[in-house]
Amino acid sequence: MLKKLKLAIYYTLIYNLPHSRFVPFFTKLRVLYLSKVLKVLEYDPRSKVEYGVYISNAETLKIGKNCRINENVFIQGATIGDHVLIAPNVVIMNSAHNYNLLDVPVIDQGSTPEVNPIIEDYVWISRNVVIMHGIKIGKGAIIGAGAVVTKDVEPYTVVGGVPAKFIKKRSNG
Repeated sequence: MLKKLKLAIYYTLIYNLPHSRFVPFFTKLRVLYLSKVLKVLEYDPRSKVEYGVYISNAETLKIGKNCRINENVFIQGATIGDHVLIAPNVVIMNSAHNYNLLDVPVIDQGSTPEVNPIIEDYVWISRNVVIMHGIKIGKGAIIGAGAVVTKDVEPYTVVGGVPAKFIKKRSNG
């Protein structure tokens, strides 16, 4: 109950504070609240969280150090590593609707079990990406803009498209 109250305070006061480009202090306030009160973010003064970051359930979210989460990001639940960059309008799911029964409306079939996506360290998730439940995105991967990630992504790989497909392997040089 206390966690829900803290989440309600987040949505009432913190969620809609203006973008940090207008008042840089507001992202620091969001980071402090998410790390010290909701305890979903590991505190790091380099972290940035912009306005409109929707957290469906603070119980199923863990975010590492030095992460940047841009505006209008929807996080249903996830484990997010360190040094992760999440662009605007990203959706990270940890469940979906059941749809197997043809004689029952999808709305009445309930949801799949919650399985958090795992986003490892040094990942860049570009604008308008959708990450489905249970997906693992390996260390150093890059997800191209507009991709829908339905399968695991290998470390240091660039993927893109709908559904996301291998584009290339990252390398030094």
